[in-house]
Amino acid sequence: MRLLLAAIALLATPLHAGVPEAIEGHILPRHAAFAEAATALDAAARADCTAEALKPAYNAAFDAWIGVQHLALGPLQEIGGPIALQFWPDTKGFTARQLGMLLKAEAPKAVTPEGFAQQSVAVQGFMALERMLYDEAFSGYAAESYACALTRAIAHDIAAKAATLNADWPAAAQSLRTAGEPGNATYLAPAEATQALFTALITGIEYNDDARLARPLGSFERPRPTLAEAWRSGRSQRNLALSLAALEEFAALLADGEASETQKLFNDTEAWLDSLDEPAFAGVAEPTTRMGIESLTSYLALLKETAAAEIGAHLNVGQGFNALDGD
Repeated sequence: MRLLLAAIALLATPLHAGVPEAIEGHILPRHAAFAEAATALDAAARADCTAEALKPAYNAAFDAWIGVQHLALGPLQEIGGPIALQFWPDTKGFTARQLGMLLKAEAPKAVTPEGFAQQSVAVQGFMALERMLYDEAFSGYAAESYACALTRAIAHDIAAKAATLNADWPAAAQSLRTAGEPGNATYLAPAEATQALFTALITGIEYNDDARLARPLGSFERPRPTLAEAWRSGRSQRNLALSLAALEEFAALLADGEASETQKLFNDTEAWLDSLDEPAFAGVAEPTTRMGIESLTSYLALLKETAAAEIGAHLNVGQGFNALDGD
């Protein structure tokens, strides 16, 4: 009987303050911004798909993607998770190899929207487009060449996926808002909706440490600068900064203004990152510079621990499954 009463009480608990604010102030507007930037990328590729011409629109769309990447639930899971838009890390070198195969075959159907959607995720998304725009082995293509058509296909696919996410999030947001209500099969209790968003926050912080920093840092004896995220386009530091800014906003809304220690650590971490001049984290191979980059791991570890404790206590939840851990 006690268990039954506890279950009833859980179902009756109202949606925690901070969840609606995170939906309206973070999730929906950032997906709208991503869709807008991706549409602009698609239009730019149609106008001029050569590498130099497309770089500004590419970077603007990548910026917007980093602002939503941590929201690896609902609509993003429906299209295959974050790797559907960013196949990274690519530990086996699939992207370069499969792009090379497509360029060699020059199959017309492969660069149509329908045909390209059937291709491997390794040749879709931002990392494949980075290769086409910034890798000297791919980027020297001429206008109206097959490589140019492939670049257009990648850009169009990114825009189509961004549009799908933007179109599908309002319904997903309504499922979060109505958690525990009759007919809601996604979130059987308000606590489940709160848990899902809290997990997205904490694992987003964790991903910055475990992937964006740990991969290029490697070990002191064996640093791995060419494993940094988007190092060819010099976006490694920028992506980390953009992710932290998005997560800071997300955390503040979820915590409903009740997470001062977490806010302080976001400020400290971002200030330390801003003091570096490491666009591609190439300094991991230089001992003095490496120390400054390594210090970020301590900041991020403390940020994760503090946010998990402070915001978790505020929301009365704990960390759950890491949806970003897809590799």
